Amino acid sequence: MLAALTGMGLSTAAGLNAYIPLLVVGVLANFTDTVKLPDGYSWLSDWGVLAVIAVLLVAEMVLDKVPAVDSVNDAIQTVVRPASGGVVFSATSAAAEFENSTWMTEHPWVGWLLGIGLALVVHTIKTVARPVVNVSTAGTGAPVVSAAEDAGAFGMSLIAIFLPVLVILALLLLAALAWWVLRRVRRRRARRRAARGHP
Repeated sequence: MLAALTGMGLSTAAGLNAYIPLLVVGVLANFTDTVKLPDGYSWLSDWGVLAVIAVLLVAEMVLDKVPAVDSVNDAIQTVVRPASGGVVFSATSAAAEFENSTWMTEHPWVGWLLGIGLALVVHTIKTVARPVVNVSTAGTGAPVVSAAEDAGAFGMSLIAIFLPVLVILALLLLAALAWWVLRRVRRRRARRRAARGHP
C-alpha cells in the first residue's frame, strides 16, 4: 500500500514537472537508504544522468514562466511528463518488496500504466488551465503559477517518499483544485460564446 502511495505521489508530481521527482528520487537513492532502486532502474541514480536531468529542469523552469512559450513547452511535455510518471512509479514500486508483496514486481506494467495515467491527467489539467491564467492576468500570472507548480512538485515528491500516507490528502486537495480550475475554464468559454452570440 505504501509503495503504491509513493508511486502515485511521485507520478502526480511528474505531471506538474517531469524532472523534479526524477531528480529527487535519484539524489535520495545516492545519499540515503530511503529510496532503493531496483537493478533495472539503477541508471536513475547515475550522476551523469542526474546532471542531464538537472539541466533539463533548469530549462523547464525558465520556459514555463514565459507566457505563450509555456503553452508550447506544455505541448512538448505531453510525452515527457507521463513518461516520467511511469518511470518514477515503476522504480519506486519495487518498495513493495519491503511489504512482503511481489505482485507489483511480477506485474511491472501496472506501475507504468498507473504512473503514466496519473501524470497525464495532472499534465492535462495544467495545460488547460495555463492559457486561462495567462489571458486573465495579461501574462503576469504565468511565473507565479509556474513557481507554485514547481514548489508543489517538489513538496509532493518529498511527501510521497517520506510521508506517503499524506499522499491521499494531497491528491484530494489537487482534485478539488482541478475541479475549481475546470469550472473557471467552462465559465470563461460560456462567456465567450455568449459574447459572440452563440447559444
